[in-house]
Amino acid sequence: MLRTDKERIVTELASELEAAETLIVADYRGLTNKQLEALRDELLKHGARFRIVKNTLTRRAAEQAGAEALLVMLEGPTAIAFIESEGDPAAVAKALAATAKETSVLALRGGILEGKELSAEEIGRLATLPPVDVLRSQLVGAVVAPLTQLLALVSAPLRDLHGLIDARIAQLEEDGQVVEPVATPDAEEPAPTEADAAGQSPADTPPDTESAESDVPQASADASADEVESKDEEEE
Repeated sequence: MLRTDKERIVTELASELEAAETLIVADYRGLTNKQLEALRDELLKHGARFRIVKNTLTRRAAEQAGAEALLVMLEGPTAIAFIESEGDPAAVAKALAATAKETSVLALRGGILEGKELSAEEIGRLATLPPVDVLRSQLVGAVVAPLTQLLALVSAPLRDLHGLIDARIAQLEEDGQVVEPVATPDAEEPAPTEADAAGQSPADTPPDTESAESDVPQASADASADEVESKDEEEE
């Protein structure tokens, strides 16, 4: 390999190491080309690029990128799974662990998870975690649960007070100490008159026409008597 090619590879690796916050290192020794291609395709589904690198060039790139934690993992044939920001580290670790179990040749060496160094055992535990979607739902549940409990604690005294009141009322009813409210009697109303019974008010009662008519003839008779007396006096 030409020196210019080596420098180009080191520069590319250094850029990838600086950009990658999460990666997993594995020993691919013993895998066939077909198995490597199948593993690459599987890791791509979970947002990871699987790259075989030379240790000498990777050490230079790690020193250049400031990834000293990676240096202790570069022993023997090395392949690195660079996980993108939107990738699923747990799914990538699970795919690598599954290949290691199926082939009995792939070996996990460790990795870096968001800047923190992980051992091979920790990568194995990472492989047992559920997918990111499930973890997110569990996180939401963990956040919502305390709020639900707080709401229950706040509303519990009100529920308890209501229950105590109902229990006390029931106890008093059993002891015969609860008296139903008595309706207050209305003020006595005057007895209805004949006009009220007829649906008329006293003001609307028509005058007694018989009395009025009987008074008119009496007045005429009195006037006739006066006239007769006057005539008699004149004749005398």
